[in-house]
Amino acid sequence: MPSKKNQTPAAPAPAAEQSEGPPPPDPVPPVQLLYCSVCSFPPEYCEFGSSLTRCKEWLKENHPDLFDKYYSDDALTSKVGTLSLEAQAKLEEDTAKKEAKAVAKADAALKKKLASQVTIKRIERNKRKHVTSIHGLEAFGVDLKKAAKQFSSKFATGSSVTKNLQGHDEIVVQGDVSDEILEMIEAGAGVLKGIPVDNVEVVEEKKKKGGD
Repeated sequence: MPSKKNQTPAAPAPAAEQSEGPPPPDPVPPVQLLYCSVCSFPPEYCEFGSSLTRCKEWLKENHPDLFDKYYSDDALTSKVGTLSLEAQAKLEEDTAKKEAKAVAKADAALKKKLASQVTIKRIERNKRKHVTSIHGLEAFGVDLKKAAKQFSSKFATGSSVTKNLQGHDEIVVQGDVSDEILEMIEAGAGVLKGIPVDNVEVVEEKKKKGGD
C-alpha cells in the first residue's frame, strides 16, 4: 500500500469566472398625480363627485389641455356615444340636481355653524375656588378630548370632558382660566382654530348663598 506521507496535495481548482449579468434597469421616477383642488379627486373622476361644474371651471382655467381631453365636444361625444338625446338630458339633469343638493347641504352646515355659540363659564365653588366650563366647541369641529388635553397641558391643572345638567358634553377645567381660554380661541391655538370670536360668550356663575 503506497504511503500518503510524500504525496503532494492537489492544487485547488481555479474558481469559475463570474459572468457579468445584465446592467440594472434605470430607476423609474415616481408618477406625479394631479388632484382637483375643488373635490380632491383626480380630474378624470370629478364626475363622480358633487361639484362637477366647479371642477370643470377649475380644470379649464388651470389645465386646459386636460379639460379638452375630458370635456371637449369630441370627448363627450365619444363618451356618451350610444346614449339617446333623452338619456343625455337625463344625465345632465341628475348631475345638476346632485350639485344643487350638495351646495344646499353645505350652506345649511355653514348656517348652523355660524349660529352656534361657545359658552365659557366661570363657576364659583367652595372657599372661593373656581372651575371653568366650556360648552359648544364640538359645533366647530373641535375634538373635546384633544381640547381638554390641551387645556390641561397649558394650565398644568385638571381638565376633563363631562356632561352638564342638560346632558350635553362640555369641558371642565380646574381654576379660573376663562379669560385665558378666550385668548386661546382668539389666537386659534391648537385644536381651537377656526372658531369665530363673535360666537364666544363668557359668563359667570356665582355660588348661591347658603349653598354648599
